[in-house]
Amino acid sequence: MNDTPLALPTLTGERTRLREWRADDVSVVQEASGDPLITLVTTVPRTAGEAEALAFIERQHDRLDSGTGYAFAIADLDGHAVGHIGLFLAGGRRASVGYWIASSHRRRGYALDALLTVTAWATALENLDRVELHIEPGNEGSWLLAERAGYEREALLRAWKRIDGNPRDMYMYTRLTEHALASSDRN
Repeated sequence: MNDTPLALPTLTGERTRLREWRADDVSVVQEASGDPLITLVTTVPRTAGEAEALAFIERQHDRLDSGTGYAFAIADLDGHAVGHIGLFLAGGRRASVGYWIASSHRRRGYALDALLTVTAWATALENLDRVELHIEPGNEGSWLLAERAGYEREALLRAWKRIDGNPRDMYMYTRLTEHALASSDRN
């Protein structure tokens, strides 16, 4: 899938609009830079400087340009950015989803709506067979969210990812695409 030029659609859910990152979204990146978990497991900078936040936004555009995935700003329906969600191409007709919501915008349903919206779009793509989430077992909020969005826990992946220099276990949650489900029904 990485050989095909990527185009970022705008996707609309019930509570969110998933759109391209813009320079005027800098304040939500600056807020996220104060969250130690977000900065530990994402590329959000650890400092709240405007230059660093703008560099984060530019990196999101580079993901599309390089063919590695789709990076969306999660915006409320008024257009204000509240977080980030990305669909990252993993090869082998697989993609993974990662997301975060800035702390001042949590508990409003944005994360669930964004995950449902990006998943509905991703599972209709013909070039994918599966969409995965990798979640630390201790992050109960995220794995409950994945389950609410219809993902199934497939495995515990031991020492799957290094975070802060240490190997971490991850639950793998998956959703099969429409194409993969149709093919498996024929078997």
